[in-house]
Amino acid sequence: MQEMTPSDLFDYFQSNAICESLTRADVEVMSQFLQEKNLKKGDVIFDMGDVGDSMFFIVKGKVGFSVNDGQDEAEVGYQGPGNLIGEMSFFDRKPRMLKMFAMSKEVILLEIKRPMYDRLKVEHPYIAVNLVENAVVSLDHLIRALSNDLSHFEHYMVGFGRH
Repeated sequence: MQEMTPSDLFDYFQSNAICESLTRADVEVMSQFLQEKNLKKGDVIFDMGDVGDSMFFIVKGKVGFSVNDGQDEAEVGYQGPGNLIGEMSFFDRKPRMLKMFAMSKEVILLEIKRPMYDRLKVEHPYIAVNLVENAVVSLDHLIRALSNDLSHFEHYMVGFGRH
């Protein structure tokens, strides 16, 4: 696949409800701060314990998440196109709790590295704020999904009216 143009990036953002308030001109500027990464199935994006210096938009394919207890590795989920990954460790600078890897035959990501994000904050704060808002929404979806899963699990374990 040829590299994504600013116009492609604008269409990707609009169709996935990402940074929707950015104009085409804003997205053109933002595209200069992003780097496209092409991965093959099994390629590791981040490993458990890594401290995040990048976050990624998933453009194509699925990214899997797994945990390892030192003996066994277990897949715990995945994300597809239109999602932001790696934002938790990127912002809190704590070690990653999951390994992230390319699940699909072909995975295309758009990466923003910390030095580029730091430049974006200074040179184009409006765009940086949009990116942070997108990260907050991404984390909100994750927390809501986890809360829902925990609620269903508790309901399954306790059952109707049993205490």
